[in-house]
Amino acid sequence: MLTDLAIRNYAIVDQLEIELRAGMTCVTGETGAGKSIMLDALGLCLGDRADSRTVRSGSDKTEVSALFALDQLPQVKAWLDEAGLGHDDECLIRRVVTSEGRSRAFINGSPATLAQCSELGTMLVDLHSQHAHQSLLRKATQQSVIDDYAGTTARATEVATLAGEIRALRADIEARETASKDINERRELLNYQVQELEELNPIEGELPGLEADHKQLTNASWIIETLHGLSEQCAALGDQLRSSVTTLSDDRLGERIKDSRDLVTSSQIQLEEAASEMRRHLDSVELDPAKLSEVEARLTALHELARKHRVPPDHLASHLTALSDELFTMDQGDDLLESLRSDLVKKINQWQDLARALSNDRRTGAGKLAKRTMELLAKLAMDKCLVEISFASLADDAIDPRGLEALEILIATNPGSQPGPLNKVASGGELSRISLALQVAIADKATAPTMIFDEVDVGVGGAVADVVGGLLRTLSDNVQVLCVTHLPQVAAKGTSHIEVSKMGDAVTTTQLRYLSDQERVEELSRMLGGAVITDKTRDNARELLAAS
Repeated sequence: MLTDLAIRNYAIVDQLEIELRAGMTCVTGETGAGKSIMLDALGLCLGDRADSRTVRSGSDKTEVSALFALDQLPQVKAWLDEAGLGHDDECLIRRVVTSEGRSRAFINGSPATLAQCSELGTMLVDLHSQHAHQSLLRKATQQSVIDDYAGTTARATEVATLAGEIRALRADIEARETASKDINERRELLNYQVQELEELNPIEGELPGLEADHKQLTNASWIIETLHGLSEQCAALGDQLRSSVTTLSDDRLGERIKDSRDLVTSSQIQLEEAASEMRRHLDSVELDPAKLSEVEARLTALHELARKHRVPPDHLASHLTALSDELFTMDQGDDLLESLRSDLVKKINQWQDLARALSNDRRTGAGKLAKRTMELLAKLAMDKCLVEISFASLADDAIDPRGLEALEILIATNPGSQPGPLNKVASGGELSRISLALQVAIADKATAPTMIFDEVDVGVGGAVADVVGGLLRTLSDNVQVLCVTHLPQVAAKGTSHIEVSKMGDAVTTTQLRYLSDQERVEELSRMLGGAVITDKTRDNARELLAAS
C-alpha cells in the first residue's frame, strides 16, 4: 500500500508530506482547492507525462516521492529483483521535473525509465477517473473493462500484438510478391551476364600484363634488331675502354690519374653489364605470331565486354563478383519469401488458437460481469436495468486485434426494452451510475494494493450517494482506498478524512491535513450546507458519521 507521499514545488504546492493510512481515506475540499493535486503528483511517480508547467512558479524543479509497503506483494518484489532495483520490503519511487521540462525517475535510488515506473505503477495502484463514464461510450474502453474483469487483459494484449505481426508480415509478403515480376526479369539478365563474364573469366590485375605482352610481341622484330645492335656497340665500346684502362694504369702517369682511371674502369664495367642485360632480354623476345593473336584476342574480348557492361576493363573481375552476389541474394530472397509464407501460416494458426481461448474466457467473465453490474445497479436505484454483453462475430478470415468478436456492453433501463448501446440508451445520470457500477465490479477483481477513485461519484446524490460510499468502504476491507469526493455521504464512510485547502493571498499554496472527529463534522457540514453552517447541519453531519 501507499504509505507516504512527498510533494515539493508542484503546481500550487510548496512543500507537502503526508502519511497515508490503510482503509478508506476520503479527500475533500472546496472547489479549486486542488483536491486532485495529490493524485496528479502521484501520477508523475507512476509514469505520467511530465510538463514543465507543473513546476511551481519561481522554482527550478518539481520533486515527488511515493513510498509503498511491499509486505504482501511477492510479485512486486520479484519484479524489482529481476530489474535489479533492490528493495527492503519497501519501494520508493521518485520523479524530478525541471522548469526546462527535463525529467528523471528513480526507483529505490536507482535511475529508472518511465516505462519501468509505469509498469511498476500498474502493480501498485489502480486509478479510477472521474471521466470514466465518458470514455465508457467507446467500444475499446468497454472491451478493456470486460478484459479487466475476466482477467484476460494479458491474453488480449497477446492476441492484438500477434495480429499486428501478422498484418506486417502479410504486407511484407505482398510487397515481395508484387515485385516478383521485376525480380524475375532482373534474375534472367543477371544469369546471362554472370554466365558471359564467367566464360571470359576476367582476372583481377591481368590487364597491365596483357598490354605489356602485346606491346612486346607487336614490336618483337624491331626490338630484336635494336637490342642486338646496341649490345654489340656496347661490347665494342667496352673493349675500347678496357684498352684505355690499361693505358691509364701506366705508372708513368702517376697517382693523380687514379680517379680518372677509376671512372673509366666503372664505365667499362657498366657498358659490359648493359651489353649482357640486353643479350638476356633478347633471349626473352621472340617472334610468335600465334601468341600475339592470342593476346590481341584476349584484350579485344576484355574491352568489348567492358563496354557492354559499361565498366572499365580492369573492373570486370570485381563487376562479376558484384553481379554474382546480387544473384545469390536474389535466390536467397526466394527462400526468404517461402520462409515468410510458412511463418505467416504458423502465426495465423497461433492467433486462431489464442483468439478462441480468449473468446471462451471473455464469455465466461462477461456473463459474471453483467450479473455483478446488475447487482450493483440495483443498489444504485437502477434495479430494473438489464445488462448484456454482445459478442459480434467478425469476418472468418479477419485477423483482428480485438479477437474473434467485437465486444459491446448493452443495457436496457426499462423493463421490456431491448438492450442497446450505452450512448443510445442511458441518460447522463444513468451513465454515471453504470460507470460506477462497472468500476466497482472491476475493483472486486483488483490485484493492486491501492485503489484511487477520483470523483467517480459525479452525477449521483442522496440515498444513492450513501450506497456509493458503502461500496467503496466495503472495498477498503481488502485494499487501501483513496477517494476524492464532493459528496458528504461518501466522505462520511471514510475511515480517515483528508481536507485540501488553499492558503495565502499574494502566493497561493495548497495544504493537506487529516481531520479530527470534530473537524470532520465541520467539513461534512460545509459539504451539506455550503457557506452557512447551522447546528442542524452539524447534527446531520454527526448522523452521517454515526451511520457509517
